[in-house]
Amino acid sequence: GDTVTLNSAGGTGGTYSAAQIRDAINTQVGTSAGVAASLDTSGNLVITSTGTAGASDTVTVNNFSSGNASQLGLGASASVTDSGSAAGAGTITAKTVDALVTEINANTSLNGAIRASNDNGKLRIENQSTSELNIAGISTTGEASGAVNTVNVGGNDVRKNLAKQFNELRDQLDKLADDASFNGINLLRGDKLKLTFNETGTSTIDIQAKDANGAATSVNNTSLGISTAVDSDFDSDSKIDAKLAKLGDALGTLRSQSSGFGSNLSIVQNRTDFTKKMINTLETGAANLTLADTNEEAANLLALQTRQQLSSTALSMASQSDQAVLRLF
Repeated sequence: GDTVTLNSAGGTGGTYSAAQIRDAINTQVGTSAGVAASLDTSGNLVITSTGTAGASDTVTVNNFSSGNASQLGLGASASVTDSGSAAGAGTITAKTVDALVTEINANTSLNGAIRASNDNGKLRIENQSTSELNIAGISTTGEASGAVNTVNVGGNDVRKNLAKQFNELRDQLDKLADDASFNGINLLRGDKLKLTFNETGTSTIDIQAKDANGAATSVNNTSLGISTAVDSDFDSDSKIDAKLAKLGDALGTLRSQSSGFGSNLSIVQNRTDFTKKMINTLETGAANLTLADTNEEAANLLALQTRQQLSSTALSMASQSDQAVLRLF
């Protein structure tokens, strides 16, 4: 039924080694309290019952008076009971910083929220969430003293900046789509481009962005399902993975739309090549109908001139023959 109070030296808080805590316990408690403090071979603090064998003793060591002690993997308190079978049967061992780091990081309920590490012999808690983290039972100097006050750890600024960068890139996506217009037609905004391939207008093609159901659509953040990011979207790795999954779906939609535009482009290029070859064929045929072979025509002209000269000579000779007959009279 006795109550024993252990006071730290100076009473203002501080950092003490296990050996200093051992000496303080043994000095303040004395030999009549039924407990003794010592260090094991690893330097851990050990509290041992020194009561009479067969007697039932209980030794309780409180880590924190209240708050989130259990969330740090320490539990609200650690206790050991001497079953009375022998003196010193009940012991409790203080945890090292490395042991605390291992327990905190192994706690599945804290995955993605906080991360513990050994900072030169001190327990370091890193807030991975963008929200503020409140830790009760911590003194203003950052020691786990069981104090009533609460220490606030600010949100993760790196992840907050990621949310801002995401929204900036998201806005640029819409601006890029708005600037992708030519001659007043913007295919990324759902405009329709109609191309005619013949002179009668019976051969045409309509080029337009369409969704999976074949309905006309535009390419923007809304149609791709990319919503504005808030800080909480980057609180944990699982939420970031969910955001990446949304972006993956958006990329799949863009690839599908790009494939549709590529198919239309192939059709237009094939018709363009066909039209060019048709023009060349018609021009060649027209040339064959209207253009003359200069060599052939020159030979025909020479032959015509020769025939004309022969005709003139023959006519002259015939006239001379008629005149010779008239001289006889």
